[in-house]
Formats: sequence, structure tokens, C-alpha cells
Amino acid sequence: MKIYYAPSHEYIKVDGNIGYIGISDYAQKALGNVVYVDMPEEGDEIAAGEDFGAIESVKAASDLIAPVSGTVVEVNEALADNPRLVNEDAMNNWIIKVEISDPAELDELLDEEAYAKLCEAEH
Repeated sequence: MKIYYAPSHEYIKVDGNIGYIGISDYAQKALGNVVYVDMPEEGDEIAAGEDFGAIESVKAASDLIAPVSGTVVEVNEALADNPRLVNEDAMNNWIIKVEISDPAELDELLDEEAYAKLCEAEH
């Protein structure tokens, strides 16, 4: 499974034409205690670069920006009851699972090394 990152701090783990989208560990640390995750519904279409929901912490609210376009095939229902799972393990507690409609969009995203440099630059 390959992982890509958006400059807006979402990640997508890609398995075939399915992508698991969440926020990076860097993002959850910056947000602090997550109290709410606003997610789309199954069957919704998302578009690369547009927001598909929001994440709220005690400090701030932040839009979730889609790293790729696709159709939502599943939302992580566990986050509705326990949004803090994002803080516990951001990389394994994805927010939505999508069927990727344009795999070429992955080429626009950052790999782990490029994302690490971006995070360093933001400090």
C-alpha cells in the first residue's frame, strides 16, 4: 500500500483503485484534541482540491481537502462515536474510503520524503 500526502495535510493510502483518506500525524498534533469529524455520506462524489468535510478540535476547526477525486464507498463510523481515535493513531484511523476516479491525480501529491520536508518548513 502506497501513501501519498496533500500539502493540506491529508494522506491517502492507496490499495488498487481504493484510497483511504485521513489526516496526517503532523496535522492531528497541530490540531490537538479532536472533538468532531464531519464526514460525507457513502455514495457522495468528492473532487480533488475541494473540501469533503471538516475536523474540529478544542483549538480549531479545519476543512478536510480531498487529495483525489472519487466516490465515497465507506465512512469511518467509529469516528462519529470516538473522534479522538484520530489523535491516538491518525495514520490507521482513516476518515473516508473512496474509489479513485482519476489515478493520475496521485502524481500531483507528495511522497513521504517530500511531505516531511514540507512539515519541517512549516515549523
